[in-house]
Amino acid sequence: FRVHDRTRFEIHVYALCPDDRSDYYQRIRADADRFVDLTGTSNSEAAARIHADGVHLLIDLMGYTACARSEIFALRPAPVQVSYLGYPGTLGADFIPYIIADPVVLPEALLSHFSECPVYLPDCYQVNDRWQDIAETGIRRTDQNLPESGFVFCCFNQIQKLEPVMFAVWMRILLRVPNSVLWLYSDSEEAQANLRSAAAAGGIDGERLVFAKRLPKDRHLERHRLADLFLDTRIYNAHTTASDALWAGVPVLTCLGGTFPARVAASLLQAVGLPELISHSLEEYEEQAVRLATQPTELAGLREKLAHNRLRTSLFDTERFARHLERAYEMMWERRVRGLPPASLQVPALPGSV
Repeated sequence: FRVHDRTRFEIHVYALCPDDRSDYYQRIRADADRFVDLTGTSNSEAAARIHADGVHLLIDLMGYTACARSEIFALRPAPVQVSYLGYPGTLGADFIPYIIADPVVLPEALLSHFSECPVYLPDCYQVNDRWQDIAETGIRRTDQNLPESGFVFCCFNQIQKLEPVMFAVWMRILLRVPNSVLWLYSDSEEAQANLRSAAAAGGIDGERLVFAKRLPKDRHLERHRLADLFLDTRIYNAHTTASDALWAGVPVLTCLGGTFPARVAASLLQAVGLPELISHSLEEYEEQAVRLATQPTELAGLREKLAHNRLRTSLFDTERFARHLERAYEMMWERRVRGLPPASLQVPALPGSV
């Protein structure tokens, strides 16, 4: 919010979740021109407040996720209502006629499955923060129960994104890369035990699965640097989690899927100039993971390319992203002013980053 052009836009934030005292919540509150907590209001009261504030474009950042209140949008408190970021799929609701996307996550072949008109940003649709701090505590592999030597694959996605097909691929990768480990993210002892049992069923010693626990964000980003390669999930990709890995300098290997949430990591990689890390089948994904783990020169080249591209390409150019997003808002509003119905829109790219 802080990089929006305040000569053209006024930013109202309506909170649907209670204050969790996090740095993110406080920063959002501080960066808004007006911040309103709606957690204690009814849907009709919330809609009336938004309408009274004279909001032109109302952006749903929740969709059908935790704290979502689609009923507010159903009351149509704003002239233009848009789905963005929180829910990577169609809402199937005529009261939200637009979705912000990009050509990778929402290609023409998928449009028949969406009720919304797409508003295509020219780069990746996902906003990323180029000012995120990465701690410098001097963390070592032993601090995270990782082996001093050996290849470290990681996947810090929420544990519910793991499923048997990709897990089996990961186990085959571990079988083919001696002394490698897979570093996952879970505080649940039950989940850890189940995954180690599944690994053993696939012929892998369960101790080759290492589990990271919750850390403050800057330290979580720092520990990424202990890993060699991030392995993406299949049905529901790493989204912000993939951005975190790339920001910390860890290459992300993904397999391009057939739905919006299964294509997000490919969009991120395209925007950071690493399309060679997008595989198009599970067989290709497995072979590339094994090759990168056993060909250190190739992996080092990718890490160097990522380090070079990180602040030179569009993925982490937050200000460029804001200008594109603002143009998307203007294009939707211009159609409304002219009395035209919602339609698919393409935001032109600013010169510069890929």
